[in-house]
Amino acid sequence: MTPDLIQVRGTLTPQKPLDSLTWLRVGGPADWLFQPADEDDLSAFLEALDPEIPVFPMGVGSNLIVRDGGIRAVVIRLGRGFNGIEVGETITAGAAALDAHVARKAADGGRDLTFLRTIPGSIGGAVRMNAGCYGAYVADHLIEITAIDRQGARHTIPAKELNLAYRQSDLPEGMVITAARFHAPEGDPAALHARMEEQLAKRDATQPTKERSAGSTFRNPAGFSSTGRADDSHELKAWKVIEEAGLRGARLGGAQMSPKHPNFLINSGGATAAELEALGEEVRKRVLHLRGISLQWEIMRIGEATPGATVPQLELSADQ
Repeated sequence: MTPDLIQVRGTLTPQKPLDSLTWLRVGGPADWLFQPADEDDLSAFLEALDPEIPVFPMGVGSNLIVRDGGIRAVVIRLGRGFNGIEVGETITAGAAALDAHVARKAADGGRDLTFLRTIPGSIGGAVRMNAGCYGAYVADHLIEITAIDRQGARHTIPAKELNLAYRQSDLPEGMVITAARFHAPEGDPAALHARMEEQLAKRDATQPTKERSAGSTFRNPAGFSSTGRADDSHELKAWKVIEEAGLRGARLGGAQMSPKHPNFLINSGGATAAELEALGEEVRKRVLHLRGISLQWEIMRIGEATPGATVPQLELSADQ
């Protein structure tokens, strides 16, 4: 069945522009945007939907470039019916709950998920990408997830079946995470909140948190996140090899590698998705030429380019 023939209790919008739903503020329209009311609404929709029509689960757009031509799919964006947080001996969070909110609520209850505090985005995306920082990852705490498949069936999937690795998981294509359950060690609420304030201060001092970005652009070649410890090696960090290539502050149209942190791709004003992606590819090419390291995108890029569109052939210039 096509989307327009399916009865839903949530919101189903045709030709929905996605630029306002991504942190980089770029992207063309989705064929359809579905915002389900709850799990039952999502399950019924997927069961009725023609299996030939692709679906793309989208979080809060914090780690995403939607290309300028948009997405030929049903984009599923979870909202209020999926953002609950329950704190007990374990922590259960809806897939739409923001990582920062989960960290704060857990700390209120004396449970330590502080590593989530500075990670942009929502729990569904954090699980899918095995998000982490300060040497801790979702994989270290995840017990299981709840998800709905393309046939509308609900599944409870143990963490070990997701094969979580650095910035990746083996979640089946088209499956939509609706909730996740975590174990978290006990801690003093005041101490946990103080630690998170320290993490925030460190992040704000080193990252362009006031700019339009999508978080880290490339995965660290070393294959692990920064630990935050004094002995943390920066030799194979993505920001380090980008800087060594002279690309801190590099620009292409409205796209820029942040002068504050060279592994952050930012929309400095009026950038297109094509410019952002082209700048990222130029960075990859130069780092490969100079260091022999093939940087891997951490930002997800989806959709189609605008037919006939060209990226301005501008010289990269570094703001030192």
